[in-house]
Amino acid sequence: MRLHYLVLFLSLLVLRGVESASKPGGWSPIKDLKDPHVVEIANYAVSEYDKRSGANLKLVKVVKGETQVVAGANYRLVLKVSGGSATDNYEAVVWEKPWLHFRNLTSFKPLH
Repeated sequence: MRLHYLVLFLSLLVLRGVESASKPGGWSPIKDLKDPHVVEIANYAVSEYDKRSGANLKLVKVVKGETQVVAGANYRLVLKVSGGSATDNYEAVVWEKPWLHFRNLTSFKPLH
């Protein structure tokens, strides 16, 4: 009988650890901001914003990033961009469904 309780207890601990590691809806920090996929998402965000706004911004680097598991993944990135004589930070949110080859720039706003 004690063995059953021990197995149940250990199972609950494992499930709780899995749940906290990949919690849907929660934002998780991106550890490698230079990862080629993250840089690709950042470049997409800047080029899509340029198309929509007529701006001529260029990505300098990814300053900070988080991901969120949704129907696909959201990427919330702080980007250092240059355009004209100014270099500013922007927050971009990109929704991606890689299995559909789908990306959408959800928001792109300057940070002050």
